[in-house]
Amino acid sequence: MTPFKGFPDSFTGGILLPEKFFNEVLPLIDSLDELKICLQFFRLHGQRVGTDPYLTAEDFLEEDATITIEGVRGALARAGEQGILVMVVNQGRNLYFLNTPRARAIKLAVGKGTWKPDAAFAPVLQTSRPNVFELYEKNIGPLTPILSQMLEEAEDDYPAEWLEEAIKLAVKKNVRNWNYVEAILRSWKEKGRNETDRRNDQENPRRYIEGDLADYIKH
Repeated sequence: MTPFKGFPDSFTGGILLPEKFFNEVLPLIDSLDELKICLQFFRLHGQRVGTDPYLTAEDFLEEDATITIEGVRGALARAGEQGILVMVVNQGRNLYFLNTPRARAIKLAVGKGTWKPDAAFAPVLQTSRPNVFELYEKNIGPLTPILSQMLEEAEDDYPAEWLEEAIKLAVKKNVRNWNYVEAILRSWKEKGRNETDRRNDQENPRRYIEGDLADYIKH
């Protein structure tokens, strides 16, 4: 397995964990699978929208290929026994909620037939974009403190969609340096970025490797 390359000096997209998780829940967890499931639960739960967000065993399998369905179900059952999660059986499906007063009320309401998932807002996974630091490290190269500061400034100056697209374009052109990415962004800011621009890019693939960007290319 490839070792973890480390965190950037600056990063966003943290996951909120309640203090009770460390003080009261963590001492109860006695298996690696259960720990992984609990941490994944908080991450996935935070990405759900709706009145009563819940997760299923399949949601965890999509996130972690190292754990089997038996491992997921066993870990979820154990988390339910320990009061970390609440399992609600609805129309033959096991729905898992964080153990809160509302989740416990839902379990009672399901038993009486007065609550259904369709009656609430359907839980939808929010689309999240990787932040600029992740994009840079995965596609361009290692970060330095100076580069991190420059990326922070770029996040303030340009939309996230632009940053992602500019980095992808740099990779496509095999010009993996920040000066090139920044030059693309400046060009879009000065000249606009619209359907015409994108069509011209396809018709003239050398548009961004000539002219005012030529100084940033390393042949």
